[in-house]
Amino acid sequence: MTQSTTPANRMLEGNIKKTLMDMTIPMIFGMIMLMTFGLVDTFFVSLLGTQELAAISFTFPVTFTVISLNIGLGIGTSAVIGRLLGANEHVKARLVATTALMTVVFLVGILSIVGINTIDPIFTLLGASPELLVHITDYMSVWYVAGIFLALPMVGNSVLRAAGDTKTPSLIMAAGGAINVALDPLLIFGYGPMPGLGIQGAAIATAIAWGVGVIWIIVLLIKRELMTPRLLTMSEFTQNVQGIFKIGLPAAGANMLTPMAAGVVTAIVAGYGDAAVAAWGVGGRLESIACIVLLALSMTLPPLISQNMGANNIARVNAAYKLAITFVLGFQLLVFGLMYLTSDYIAQVFAKEANVATLIALFLMIVPLGYGVQGVVVLTNSAFNALHQPMAALTLNTLRLFLFFVPFCYLGSIWYGLIGLFSGAVLANFVMAGISFFWFRRQIHTLTDSSTIGD
Repeated sequence: MTQSTTPANRMLEGNIKKTLMDMTIPMIFGMIMLMTFGLVDTFFVSLLGTQELAAISFTFPVTFTVISLNIGLGIGTSAVIGRLLGANEHVKARLVATTALMTVVFLVGILSIVGINTIDPIFTLLGASPELLVHITDYMSVWYVAGIFLALPMVGNSVLRAAGDTKTPSLIMAAGGAINVALDPLLIFGYGPMPGLGIQGAAIATAIAWGVGVIWIIVLLIKRELMTPRLLTMSEFTQNVQGIFKIGLPAAGANMLTPMAAGVVTAIVAGYGDAAVAAWGVGGRLESIACIVLLALSMTLPPLISQNMGANNIARVNAAYKLAITFVLGFQLLVFGLMYLTSDYIAQVFAKEANVATLIALFLMIVPLGYGVQGVVVLTNSAFNALHQPMAALTLNTLRLFLFFVPFCYLGSIWYGLIGLFSGAVLANFVMAGISFFWFRRQIHTLTDSSTIGD
């Protein structure tokens, strides 16, 4: 297996703006298609009625918990493999890749088994009514199985990115999104002799799309000699899993806190009825699309930071971080303006009932104002992981969600209802952005001083 020196030279010496742009643009297109999984599902399910829409909205915190585990393990995998490839240790890099794939299948498999057997108590705790539990069970009983199919492509794509390839992962994500779009209406509503499966059809469509991704990524990794094409021995597995867990478990923990906090807030929203839950769920799916550039940048910034940190180029690390957050603040402000102006139209697309549409529009006129400052927190978390400081990222996310986001939403709902809840989410992001920025700035000063002393 060979590795071109061009990407490394670009990371260490090239124009930072151009390098980030070249790496991020392919990720944006791929992630747009990936995010359409949830958005397309939400759109077609909304045509079934408010109960079905509320049901799928309840599933988001739980499904994102599984996805967050995949993301965290992918972060750890990418960090370890990237360092090994840079050191020309290709055999060990292949073993680490196989270890990561085996690990994520095992962990997600356990989560899925537990999840299938706890659907009723978990979603009852989140505030779902008995009527909604019927629809939730139909959807989640299939989705939990499909979650295993999702795990392999997500971690496999992290291996490809660590090897310097951001275009192929984007292509795999795009293909999965396209398959889901094609199958959703067919399986949800039926066609000809094929009966409509309702909300369960959306989960089956997702499972098929991810299944295709599994075959694609495994074949590709073997062909490119980026993984060992066999099950590892216990000795090989234990030797290689530690490095992944060192970064991956804190990163997974940080990501899994997000759906947990979302679950708490969803339970608060449930107190305002099914229409409010439906609107909150639609808003969450739209947020994924609205923040797509931010999410892509959070995946392409870390490799640049990691390599320059390894080269002891702290000034370049700082410059890349500042450029990224400056761009995100400006870009997300434009996104907010667009969503504010089109809020009524968007709401009518995703809701048949007038009361649901009104609440969706209210969400879009308030919550997106905080997406830019939320981006500062997300990029700071990514930067800390890139510096191999995952506990700092975990601490930041814990503070954001449980010291600010949940309490601010709760207090806002008590004082001003749903408007207060939405505003509380925005205020929490503003406060945490300031904390994140100054924390990272302090860390940069520490690293600079250490580098100077070392010289």
